[in-house]
Amino acid sequence: MPPAHRTLPLLALALALSPALPARAADAPLTTVSERSGFVQTGRYDEVVALCAAFAQRYPDAVRCIDFGTTPEGRPMKALVATRTGAFTPEAARAKGVPVLLVQGGIHAGEIDGKDAGFLALRQVLEGDAAKGALDRQVFLFVPVFNIDGHERFGRWNRPNQRGPEEMGWRTTAQNYNLNRDYVKADAPEMQAMLALVEAWDPILYVDLHVTDGAKFRHDVSYQIEPVHAGDPALRKAGLALRTELVEAMRKQGSLPLTFYPSFVKDDEPASGFVDTVAPPRFSHAYFLYRNRFGLLVETHSWKDYPARVRITRNTIVDLLEQTARSGRSWLRIAGEADRRAEKLGGASVPLDYRTTDKTRTVDFLGYAYTRTPSEVSGAPMTRYDENTPQVWKLPLRDEIVPDHSVTAPRAGYLVPAAQAAWVGEKLRQHGIRFRRLDNALAQAKVMGFRADEASFSPRSVEGHQPLTLRGAWKPETREVAAGALFVPIAQPKARLVMAILEPQAPDSLAAWGEFNNAFERKEGMEAYVAEDVAREMLADPAVKAEFERRVREDAAFAKDPQARLDFFYRRHASWDERYNLYPVLRVDTAPGD
Repeated sequence: MPPAHRTLPLLALALALSPALPARAADAPLTTVSERSGFVQTGRYDEVVALCAAFAQRYPDAVRCIDFGTTPEGRPMKALVATRTGAFTPEAARAKGVPVLLVQGGIHAGEIDGKDAGFLALRQVLEGDAAKGALDRQVFLFVPVFNIDGHERFGRWNRPNQRGPEEMGWRTTAQNYNLNRDYVKADAPEMQAMLALVEAWDPILYVDLHVTDGAKFRHDVSYQIEPVHAGDPALRKAGLALRTELVEAMRKQGSLPLTFYPSFVKDDEPASGFVDTVAPPRFSHAYFLYRNRFGLLVETHSWKDYPARVRITRNTIVDLLEQTARSGRSWLRIAGEADRRAEKLGGASVPLDYRTTDKTRTVDFLGYAYTRTPSEVSGAPMTRYDENTPQVWKLPLRDEIVPDHSVTAPRAGYLVPAAQAAWVGEKLRQHGIRFRRLDNALAQAKVMGFRADEASFSPRSVEGHQPLTLRGAWKPETREVAAGALFVPIAQPKARLVMAILEPQAPDSLAAWGEFNNAFERKEGMEAYVAEDVAREMLADPAVKAEFERRVREDAAFAKDPQARLDFFYRRHASWDERYNLYPVLRVDTAPGD
């Protein structure tokens, strides 16, 4: 059997404690509605507010209860700071060199295992029943619920493909943002508050607790961590060791963990297998590799019952507390070295995104017997699982991950024009990215400009944005840059994050989220009757005439499109908008003023 302090038997989880009687906070039991119900229910947010204060009052030497924001519906965003190092502020933690572990629950508030498991783990650690001495060597920053307004949209069927609790919150915020798509664009006030918390405390490990959807199978939890497949090489090695140790610890406690997200290549078709990948930085665990820190996505399996899921999540938190106590200072050293390497990325090739190759290997996946037969309801093939008949599925897994698009980092940095400086500057501040304002204009500046050969607007809205896909290249240009522009140096620890935000072809850049769409919309035109006259004048130039005739002869679509034929001449006319399809942000190889 595993050590008593490392595991939480289901029997103990199922014990319902007596409801708390009215008492002073210092004497009130630090148990949740969930624990008292035998992990059948989960409490409302007022319980989080009360417990946050109660933990701080019960353990004044080890816990502080803090507010780090306010939700759109006016609720306080609570976090518990737990440590016995005396480092109750970010400044104290940095001064003492103490690693910070941040664990958050309820980013998708229907997936609420993390809240109840986190309070349980914290109480046991404080009482000395788990991870003994771990708080002597770290700060444990616990956010019980991130999506608080969504948490209070309570209902029985908010997660119809999940077993328990009886009622739970909603996936998205009151403004209908999916917070786990918001780490880069940071539209939601909640995300802006979280980024401020992260920037203040600089956690070496950020843990995001979820419950997966999907098929019925026997695996009960998956762990995805970065850097492992991407990011700084030394951090990747340390991240792999962290994940390996976590998986081994959980196996010893009876879990069946995975190291990839168990979503089939083809929905509802187990035989199609799985693909592992590197997620873009809109997602929590991927975002942190761009900060040279560890991000861990924990996904318990929705078809396990709530007591089992809380037990697994609690065990995960305890193991991570123990790992951070043992290795946290080493992680800080490796991360600091990664920061210094990132400051030297100027001129280097840097991946913007990743792809999984077609190479496969066969894995033993612990599933159940199943059939696929036509549905009398939908008419489509439907998978039915027999949970009484375990099977081992031999499935293909594609997990060879390579960079997809890479670009050479600017040698000096980026210039954000004065017209865009206010809002882009605010976005950079949210991520803790350094920049400076240019007090003087740059005349005839030698820069690199990105002109789109093709700009494709998404036909549908995503998170309130119209995403944009650009094809083009950076090329040398000479431009006037007005005073008030921002210079964003590449020589900073968050260089990868700078590129993720400002490179126009990065998957979660400001451009990709449609923030610069105006630059790729035509705002002026030439009437056809004017263009006809202009065209006839231009055809007097033999070179223009030859090029036009070649296009008509070789490009059938061009030949059949009257507007395209007129635009051939308009684009060569002095009235053409030279800024059309020019990405507003520029790159420079020499810092302004140097």
